[in-house]
Amino acid sequence: MNFSHLCELLWTVYDEQDSILQPLWDHLRLYHSDTIRSPLFPVVLTVSSYFIFCLPYLVCDIMGDRWPAVQRFKIQPSKKPTPTMLVHCAGVTLRNHLLLVFPAAVAQWAWRPPVPLPERAPALLELAGGVAGNLLLFDLQYFIWHFLHHKVRWLYVTFHAIHHNYMAPFALATQCLGGWELVTVGFWTTLNPVLLRCHLLTNWVFMVVHVYVSVEDHCGYEFPWCTSRLMPFGFYGGPNQHDVHHQKPNTNFAPHFSHWDKLFGTYLELTFSKADLSFSKSCS
Repeated sequence: MNFSHLCELLWTVYDEQDSILQPLWDHLRLYHSDTIRSPLFPVVLTVSSYFIFCLPYLVCDIMGDRWPAVQRFKIQPSKKPTPTMLVHCAGVTLRNHLLLVFPAAVAQWAWRPPVPLPERAPALLELAGGVAGNLLLFDLQYFIWHFLHHKVRWLYVTFHAIHHNYMAPFALATQCLGGWELVTVGFWTTLNPVLLRCHLLTNWVFMVVHVYVSVEDHCGYEFPWCTSRLMPFGFYGGPNQHDVHHQKPNTNFAPHFSHWDKLFGTYLELTFSKADLSFSKSCS
């Protein structure tokens, strides 16, 4: 038996085994079929995840200097969101979802029948690979979109400027977006799992993970457990790099990872201090 046959045999044995996620998938498929087949389910999943992930950072922002142990991780300590800013961002998010996202989901319900549910759950490795693949694909798509909307002034003023109302990002500003940007992001988030032929469970996990890392990128804090600190080799940008983008808008266009900005010379890392921003360039 040569090496290729051995690999094929091992893959066949692995592929025929039930996934560790099979009991969970069977429960969802057998007892909650109508719910998870609804086109409204992904919308409810992402919106609820968004506000749940924002909540801890919102509490940190409200408590402010009363929590010095937390505030020492604040990227720009002297710039804190005001109640007016928080209410405005929450209002824009809710308005966009009520006027754009939910109607689009209802329209989709009218022309697209509920999808059949596969009997088998994805393998854990398949799920992880699918989530990573979707994040990387979205990162490329948004890098191009973001770059163009900063370089073409009409695109910036018309569609993207609302997101740059605040030079120091905070969690609730994550989805403070113009309608065109929200629709574009939603389109890619919905299309990419189809292009990569992902299992529905992989699709939903990707959506939740994507919401989490997006909120984390905008949260304004760099905690020890941030994704950027957990991933090696500076491969992931994280909240510090996105803070830099809001200070220096012609840098750090990629939403999550750093390789596209490094490749095209738009990557910049600055050191923030209690005097707000010290323009000490670490990498560009």
